[in-house]
Amino acid sequence: MLSQQPIECPNALLHNAAQYAPARTAIVNATSAIAIESAYLAQKAGLVEPVLVGDKAIISQLSKDMGWDLSKIEIHHAADEEDAAQKSVHLARTGKVNAIMKGQIHTDIFMKAIVNRDTGLRTGRRLSHAFYMSVPGSDRTMIITDAAVNIAPDLKTKQAIIQNSVEMMHALGNKKPKVAILSATEEVNPQMPSSTDAATLTEWAKDEILDAFVFGPMALDNAISPEAARIKGIDNPVAGKADILVVPNIETGNAMFKQLVYCDSACAAGIVLGASVPIVLTSRADPPAARLASMALAAIVAHIT
Repeated sequence: MLSQQPIECPNALLHNAAQYAPARTAIVNATSAIAIESAYLAQKAGLVEPVLVGDKAIISQLSKDMGWDLSKIEIHHAADEEDAAQKSVHLARTGKVNAIMKGQIHTDIFMKAIVNRDTGLRTGRRLSHAFYMSVPGSDRTMIITDAAVNIAPDLKTKQAIIQNSVEMMHALGNKKPKVAILSATEEVNPQMPSSTDAATLTEWAKDEILDAFVFGPMALDNAISPEAARIKGIDNPVAGKADILVVPNIETGNAMFKQLVYCDSACAAGIVLGASVPIVLTSRADPPAARLASMALAAIVAHIT
């Protein structure tokens, strides 16, 4: 970490989640200390009603080690990662949980169960990931999408990414979010596909996304800095005030969110959107504050969608 400030779970997000009943959340293969700790912290904060899926003996020992009484916690035994993923997805399909969180499981196994056309959680919309970013000392928050699921999204995928993120902002209380479609310029350049895609998406959004302001192409400075936008003479509702940053590819989004985390101590709350329930896709490197924020975000989305 280049920044020495502690990463903090945003109080506004916790306050927003507190207005809803705890979301029943399956912890998929809850057989690591991190997974158990995440479930415990989220339950203690009143965000979730955890349903633990995985090897019962391991779950019981880990919980005992940290002093968590599981006598009133629902546990579903699973023999291995694949079994845990399938059982968790079945719980979501049958309405027994309304969110799921990745535990000690490989991402490919986890996502394979989710996207299975016959038994998964598909809704007909493309899945996408969104990071809800907050920085200590600032009231401003932004969504970065997609930095974790779609590698090189085409136009149709970018349309789904925009729709998913706008709906998430609506769930968070922002009724007309400002969406910046990022490139390296505000001018359309045929040699820069991200700029031509952004222009096409801006025209598409005029008819299809009526509950948000969508504009692109925009460079990052002009999307988030009112002063930069003013100096360059860029005058539209999104300029300098973007709530959602739609990145051209996963490399851009990944670098952007990690720069904020490691250089500015930002809290990155991330979930996968577009499935029948919100999906918390955690990493072992995530600090407790980010994992708690991700579960708060999932709890909010679970009760709105």
